[in-house]
Amino acid sequence: MGKRQIDKSTVVGVMLAGAGVVAGLLLDGGTVRQILQPTAALIVVGGTLGAVMIQFPMQTIRSTIKELRHALLDAKPLNRELVEELVSWCLQARRMGMLALDAYLPQIADPFFRKGMMLAVDGVGVRELRDTLEVDLDVWHEREAGVAKVLEAAGGFAPTLGIIGAVLGLIQVMQRMDNVGEIGKGIAVAFVSTLYGIGLANLVFLPLAGKLKIRMRERQLVREMTLEAVVSIMEGVSARALRQRLEAYLTEGPSEAQGRAEPEMTT
Repeated sequence: MGKRQIDKSTVVGVMLAGAGVVAGLLLDGGTVRQILQPTAALIVVGGTLGAVMIQFPMQTIRSTIKELRHALLDAKPLNRELVEELVSWCLQARRMGMLALDAYLPQIADPFFRKGMMLAVDGVGVRELRDTLEVDLDVWHEREAGVAKVLEAAGGFAPTLGIIGAVLGLIQVMQRMDNVGEIGKGIAVAFVSTLYGIGLANLVFLPLAGKLKIRMRERQLVREMTLEAVVSIMEGVSARALRQRLEAYLTEGPSEAQGRAEPEMTT
């Protein structure tokens, strides 16, 4: 498969969101300089990160940072290349037998598929194999769900920290009531914190959490399809029947060339 590219929808979405906010400010007679407040950014960003670290263990936070790349890259869709790879293993198993596949298992890059085929070669029963791999699916699902929850939590904390920043700014304004000319300016600066909090939550954290959930579901579907393939291989299902089963997972639907020759597995 080719190298994954930057996800255009994510990049364009970020640009549109930022441009929309800035354009609205400029059209209303404001300037970008008015919303560049380091103190407000420190309160919102620092406070949000601190709250997230209190709620989640560092391992989960590190996993979230690593997973963010999936939100910035194009998804690896369920495609016919993957289906044909799984079907090729089915063909090889029917021609050579399950035990003969043992020498080829190190070639399998996907650890989930490799584990399933190792269990199959070892003679594990279908029910036991399915139960074992389904446990792995559940564990992966829980771990990945925790990653999305970090960003969702940040999206909840950021607006609150923005309000805290605004209140702190208003406190400073109230202490300078003797200078009436500075009150309006001070209030405007104070509410920049609210802007930062709401903006980060609704333009960054929550959208990224949603994108990660989509990416995780796509990976989960790949694993479910792989599990179905391993079980079918153990049951001795024909390559054509397996292909038809797996094509149900494809977004573009079944192939029109279902009568084509069965592919050979490359080694």
